[in-house]
Amino acid sequence: MPLTTADRLAIHELVSLHGHLADDRRSDDLGLLLTPEASYDVTAYDLGVVKGLPALIELFASAPGNQPVGHHVTNVIVTADPDRDDRASVRSKGLSVMADGRTGTVVYKDDVVRTANGWRISARIVVPSRPA
Repeated sequence: MPLTTADRLAIHELVSLHGHLADDRRSDDLGLLLTPEASYDVTAYDLGVVKGLPALIELFASAPGNQPVGHHVTNVIVTADPDRDDRASVRSKGLSVMADGRTGTVVYKDDVVRTANGWRISARIVVPSRPA
């Protein structure tokens, strides 16, 4: 069965939630965003691949590096898994605003799964955009 409109809306809201949790420093609420065994690939920021909700909560709470004051998600594309109606892939753009006004952009590559508590990200890769 293909993804419903309600599924797509829930997935859009899910990836948008990341910015609110990060900017509000709500690392204890990451279970609303991620599965318990989620992986988060921040290799591009020299942080490797962080696995599991406890390690991800610790990562978000420690806020390593120069963190943006604003995370914004846009250009969300949801692609249904042709073999399973409880999985999808998501590609979105992240825009960041730093305290000094500088901006940056990344691409988020997410695998999402339907859980008993709604859609959650099971794997994310963060790919910074580079100037041409």
